[in-house]
Amino acid sequence: MRLLFIGDVVGRAGRAVLIEHLPKLRLAWGLDCVIVNGENAAGGFGVTEAICGDFLAAGADCVTLGNHAFDQREALVFIARQPRLIRPLNYPRGTPGAGANIIETVSGARVLVINLMGRIFMDAMDDPFAAAERELDACPLGVGCDATVVDFHAEASSEKQAFAHFVDGRVSLVVGTHTHVPTADYQILPQGAGYMTDAGMTGDYDSVIGMEKEEPIRRFTTKLPSTRFEPAAGAATLCGVAVELDGNGLATRIAPVRIGGRLAQARPEFWEKVEQSVS
Repeated sequence: MRLLFIGDVVGRAGRAVLIEHLPKLRLAWGLDCVIVNGENAAGGFGVTEAICGDFLAAGADCVTLGNHAFDQREALVFIARQPRLIRPLNYPRGTPGAGANIIETVSGARVLVINLMGRIFMDAMDDPFAAAERELDACPLGVGCDATVVDFHAEASSEKQAFAHFVDGRVSLVVGTHTHVPTADYQILPQGAGYMTDAGMTGDYDSVIGMEKEEPIRRFTTKLPSTRFEPAAGAATLCGVAVELDGNGLATRIAPVRIGGRLAQARPEFWEKVEQSVS
C-alpha cells in the first residue's frame, strides 16, 4: 500500500500548491491513500467546509486538524456531517466530530486515521497516549484495519518521539504536525512503524511558520501586537512524507516529499520510475 501524508496547509498559497500537484501525484505514484492536515488552511486558522471539499476533490482521502480545529465557527456544525474531516481524538468528551475514522481506499483497503494533540506547550487536553491505546485496542492493525496512520499534532519533539515508540508495531505511520518545519529524521522504527517528527507545512517558506514576517518580528521585538497574522502569499512548497507498506500494514520504505517553492526538492526515489513513466 502507498500512503502520502501532506503537512499543515497554510493559507491561499498552501491551498494552491496542494490543488495544483495532488491530482498529478495521486496518478503518478499510484497512491492508495492521501491524508492532508488542513488546520491552517483558512487564512492560517482552521478550515471551512468549502476548503475541505476542495481538498477531497483534489484527491485527499481525509483531512486532519489540530489546535485550530474550530477557529472557523462553521466547523462546529459541518464536521458532524463530514466523516472524512478528523479533529484530535483527545478533545474533551462531547466535542463535535470524530477523532478517528476508518477510510476506505479506492482499492478497498481500510485505513484507520487517528488525529491526536500533544500536551507539552499546548492547550490542556486529555491524555493522547491513553486515547490512542483505547482506539488501537478497538481497531487493531491487521484485524480491524489494513493500515493505521496517526497525525500527532504537537509542539515538543520529545513527546512525538515518545509516542511513536509507544505505538511502534501497532501502527503504520506516526507523523508529527504543528511546528511547520520539516525534519530530517524520517525512518522506520524497530517494530515497523514509519516515523517523522514533523512533515513540515505546505505553504510559503519566505515567512515565519507560514505567516507574513513583519507582524511576528514586531511582536518578538516590541512584545506588542499591532495587526493580525496574515498567511504569506509567495510561492509555496508542498511538504509531506511518502510511505510504502507491506501486507501486514507496516512500513517498508519512507521518504520526505518537498515540491515547489523555496526548499530543496525531494521526491521518493522508490516511486520515481513510476512517476516518469506516467509523465
